[in-house]
Amino acid sequence: MALPNAGRPSVDYPNADNLFAGAIPDVYASLMVPMIFAPYAADLAERIAALQPRRVLELAAGTGVLTRELARRLAPGAIIVATDLNAPMLARAQAEGTERPVTWREADAMALPFGDASFDLVACQFGVMFFPDKARAFAEARRVLVPGGTLVFNVWDRIEFNAFARDVTAALARLFPGSPPDFMARTPHGYHSQAAIEQDLRHGGFTAPPLFETVTATSRADAARIPAVAYCQGTPLRADLERRGPDALARATDACAQAFRAAYGNGPVSGPMQAHVVMAAASA
Repeated sequence: MALPNAGRPSVDYPNADNLFAGAIPDVYASLMVPMIFAPYAADLAERIAALQPRRVLELAAGTGVLTRELARRLAPGAIIVATDLNAPMLARAQAEGTERPVTWREADAMALPFGDASFDLVACQFGVMFFPDKARAFAEARRVLVPGGTLVFNVWDRIEFNAFARDVTAALARLFPGSPPDFMARTPHGYHSQAAIEQDLRHGGFTAPPLFETVTATSRADAARIPAVAYCQGTPLRADLERRGPDALARATDACAQAFRAAYGNGPVSGPMQAHVVMAAASA
């Protein structure tokens, strides 16, 4: 399949909310993915497979949890192109591999290097929240979709409905009361408004009303320290914590682990999580 480069300029990302580098990809893949992302990847891949797309573009593929599910579930002849802005995340995804060939490509969702009408479906698992200009990213998705194609993505609901993220944020606010780290509430859990999503989709050229569905699941870990390490050391929250002093990351991880033990006990831990699945059709 030829994927012509549209020659669009890259977009500068202004802060560390999109920084997935250094030790983050490995911690993210080994701890965050099974704890919170795997159930939603299976759900999203099942929805996508039901649409029977022949050419699929994945945005913000990260370490490949959705990519692997798509490789398992899509028809044998379907083509999968998985992209991410962060080369270290793609490298981690490629190292883990997939059950079938996948094209991996470093790409900015707001300036996609593909020609018009190149794909039947564009997918994104918990990546839209990180796009600085969401309407622009949606416009790029609309551009590369064929008429009648589909954009499918999910976003986290409010942090109050996601126990582990809520508990980490509360523990860090107690540890750093003068300047509480707010990454989790601001970015991963900061784009849950249906009205805001609909408006951005319209500005991106998706004129038909999107379909929304709220999906609940359970996040699980074998011990209280696992979510503490996962959130503090395996997300861009790490950069914020490291800037606070040479021992801040360790202190933050310990404080969150203590909070999880107090809330859930010393054994396996589990908590509710909630997200929205959005499906938007490109007008024919």
